[in-house]
Amino acid sequence: MKSAKNILQPENRPLKTAVLVMDECNTLSFAAAVDPMRAANRLAGRAAFDWDYISATSEPPMLTSGLTVPTTPLARFDGCDLLIVVAGFQLARHATPSLLAGLRRIAGTGATIAGIDGGPWLLAEAGLLDGHAATTHWEDLENFSARFPDIHCRTDRFTVSDARLTSGGATPAIEMMLHIISARHGHGFASRVAGLFLYDGIASPQRSQSRLGHHKHNALTAKANAIMESALDDPKPLAEIAEVLGTSPRSLQQQFRLRLNTTPQDHYLQLRLAEARRLVTDTNLPLMEIAVATGFTSQSTFARAFRTAHGLSARELRQSGTETAFAGYPVMQANSHASHSTN
Repeated sequence: MKSAKNILQPENRPLKTAVLVMDECNTLSFAAAVDPMRAANRLAGRAAFDWDYISATSEPPMLTSGLTVPTTPLARFDGCDLLIVVAGFQLARHATPSLLAGLRRIAGTGATIAGIDGGPWLLAEAGLLDGHAATTHWEDLENFSARFPDIHCRTDRFTVSDARLTSGGATPAIEMMLHIISARHGHGFASRVAGLFLYDGIASPQRSQSRLGHHKHNALTAKANAIMESALDDPKPLAEIAEVLGTSPRSLQQQFRLRLNTTPQDHYLQLRLAEARRLVTDTNLPLMEIAVATGFTSQSTFARAFRTAHGLSARELRQSGTETAFAGYPVMQANSHASHSTN
């Protein structure tokens, strides 16, 4: 196996990239990988990236939107500097021996390997993330960590670990691509690329995922949010959270009001109820177990809070059949993987 070349250093040569597009991947995730490269080429007035589309089989992949992508089969693809694997649904079906062998073959050439959306699952199945830090969508982090104990699972929006990059969803994939652009062409150039998409976030691997998707967090509220998300089953008092963060409850209250227009207590409750809804729609856990898993001490308290937040009871939601997946995501089944279109 060749040593991987560091693609995250100043370089004017076009980065030879391959985008491996899997059937049923999400259009937004696909675009998150490709459009930053296109925009970088446009702004640079030259080829900052040179990419090909490849597929697992000889058949062109179809995205969830119905679009098909003309590709070269992985078996006939020679190699690249960066391979980006974009995957979505039906990951267990896609993880064939030939695909996994193909991924290992490309990695063996010294290419940097990246996974977007469901991509980290396939890289993990191929053994390419063992010993590395990696992430996936927050909804699947626990299952991902349990299935792949040799991977250092992180809650970050995207991770960089030597020659391995992983993204928890489509928006973090844009950040991951901006991170690559910044490393190769400078922060100013990457900021101009971000400006084309009206993106004003921070392309930093250290940012944690948020279940509620708030983009207005500052450093303090983001850290508080991370503490809350790590203790949904046993909610921590505000004073304890403030003490861990080295601030006062009053200051934390003010920051949540200023940044998110809510209180820390209500934000914490919404995190717990969002997780409760996911467990109701995506699992077969008894409702009492869901209540306990989201920090409610009684079934009646849980039932009232759930109905207030979601407009119907947990039992009604589960029985209605109107949602087979939370936010459009597939139900997790044993020994299979789900993945997500946005974050």
